[in-house]
Amino acid sequence: MELKQEEKAIMVGLETSRPGEAIDRSMEELALLAETAGAEVVDQIIQKRDAPDPANYIGKGKTEELAALVQMHEAELVIFNDELSPSQIRNLDRVIEAKVIDRTNLILDIFARRALSREGKLQVELAQMHYLLPRLIGLGNQLSRLGGGIGTRGPGETQLEVDRRVIRKRIADLKKEISALRKHRALHRQRRKRNRQNIVSLVGYTNAGKSTLLNTLTGAELYTEDKLFATLDPTVRRGELNGGKEALFTDTVGFIEKLPDQLITAFQATLEELVAADVLLHVVDLSHPEYLKQIEIVRKHLAAIDPDYYKHEILVFNKIDLADDSSEKSFLEREFPSASFISALTGEGIEGLKENIADHLNNRRHNLKIYLPYSEGKLYSELQQHGDVHSVVSRPDYLEIVAAVDPELAKKLEPYTASPGNNPG
Repeated sequence: MELKQEEKAIMVGLETSRPGEAIDRSMEELALLAETAGAEVVDQIIQKRDAPDPANYIGKGKTEELAALVQMHEAELVIFNDELSPSQIRNLDRVIEAKVIDRTNLILDIFARRALSREGKLQVELAQMHYLLPRLIGLGNQLSRLGGGIGTRGPGETQLEVDRRVIRKRIADLKKEISALRKHRALHRQRRKRNRQNIVSLVGYTNAGKSTLLNTLTGAELYTEDKLFATLDPTVRRGELNGGKEALFTDTVGFIEKLPDQLITAFQATLEELVAADVLLHVVDLSHPEYLKQIEIVRKHLAAIDPDYYKHEILVFNKIDLADDSSEKSFLEREFPSASFISALTGEGIEGLKENIADHLNNRRHNLKIYLPYSEGKLYSELQQHGDVHSVVSRPDYLEIVAAVDPELAKKLEPYTASPGNNPG
């Protein structure tokens, strides 16, 4: 449901004593999220507290101050920077004459608007249902304000006033449909594996330039926009590396700080693609003032999905055309010696990135000396097709071959790496 006009919104955040938390950065990002959802931020309140107030998130005095600000600005929306409990929403609703949503609800709303594929819509709805279920009881006046707009859009909006039994039934149905999609994706991955296709997945913080880079690497014309979560549905495109080798490039949803657990769970089918990738291009917006923090956040998400992600990660510092600090680049080159520095928009550094990808793919290959019996003609044909054969010497009972092969083919050839006297053939 598109808005006819922007909703006036007031943001609310907490500055806590937790180490490493920068409230200004977090609130700036919340404002970008609100803008992406179609809101106009007219004011904000930040309170210093060691922890959120169990009743209202902010203290009683700040809650009354917030209620007065809502009236003064005639705001229709109040956005809290953390996930609120059902009781907090209920208590705030008694005091504030505006729709109250939290950061999780805001992100879910954006995902609901961005999802285009059937798979994306199903996954977003599942996340919405999981978020809604514990909040059904006691929503009170909130339901009367849910006539549309931010926090209410998407596939799940028609379910807002149904009971828990129906919600649970819908969750079960969604899980069943998504499970079928996961199996379908798994079959595609198996087919790509059988065909020895190199898979390169683009990951990174939202709005780092992944879609623009995918377009540059593959000649595709994917939609790009300078907004958070401009791309949600996963995309696969074929591209050529240096030396004529091909790879399948996949674009995935961007990560963000405080990404809702409901989305991580619901999008498991999509995120599994990252585990199957041969190379992860971790795209970083070098022009963002907090790019090092963003690297840390993305890596935390990656580690939760695949603990071994770092073995095939390439850091790609994007937007170097917007970053003119040469000393900073020198520091990054020392700190991250295997990284690539590019501009996906201008094409600067792309050839070097392709070489970096090819090197990573080659490093995965196993150099083997094998003694292949003449009876293994099918395996020899597979070796010629998918391996780099360096030498072949004909012996009376076998071929003595030196070749570089991918890990899967190396497993098949392992029995023939023994000396000729012990060769199983």
